[in-house]
Amino acid sequence: MKAKTSNRRIKAEEVKVWLPKLTKYERARIIGARALQISMGAPVLVDISQLNNKDPINIATKELELGVLPITIRRRLPSGHYQDIPLKWLL
Repeated sequence: MKAKTSNRRIKAEEVKVWLPKLTKYERARIIGARALQISMGAPVLVDISQLNNKDPINIATKELELGVLPITIRRRLPSGHYQDIPLKWLL
């Protein structure tokens, strides 16, 4: 018989965020996913007329730096629970 692991969601108010900034892995994942969306025709959330290079990766990086992405980061805790953290809290 398999032991069930609990994947209960923990509200942001219940647990303090252990690292109050983006990790390099989260940053790379966000930029990569957003660049793919932009290359597939998603609307751009920043003014690209100011950018020298209009590459999707540069646009996604600029969107992340300006904090305009409506993304939530899911961090798994050692107990098997997870915590959803809004991106604006980590910038």
